Amino acid sequence: MIHKHTLTIGGLAQAAGVNVETVRYYQRVGMLVQPDKPVQGARRYSAHDVKQIRFIKRAQALGFSLAEVAGLLALGKASACRETQALAQIRLESIQARISDLQKMQTTLELLVKRCNQSDDSTGCPIIEALVNDE
Repeated sequence: MIHKHTLTIGGLAQAAGVNVETVRYYQRVGMLVQPDKPVQGARRYSAHDVKQIRFIKRAQALGFSLAEVAGLLALGKASACRETQALAQIRLESIQARISDLQKMQTTLELLVKRCNQSDDSTGCPIIEALVNDE
């Protein structure tokens, strides 16, 4: 268990599964508060800071941009579930569109590979021909 404000920046990074430069970047862009530095010693971070970084990383893994994650953090503080749901719905629709695009790409590539397997080497490559001819 991490006690209140006991972690150095290196300990924070390790506990959150990121590198120190990531912690510093989040501080620069305002996504993580930089604690005051004592006259003697190093800045100290808490379990809350670990949770904050893990939240950011999980949101990014779901496809949210850093700007969107900052918005989610603000909404979390405001307990704004409806607004958070709306952002998640937009992200979901974006992912569904990307999946659809990827499925179309998969189908096209499968057809091109099949053509390649059915042709002989003397007629040229069907994949290259399709790309040249904008098929």
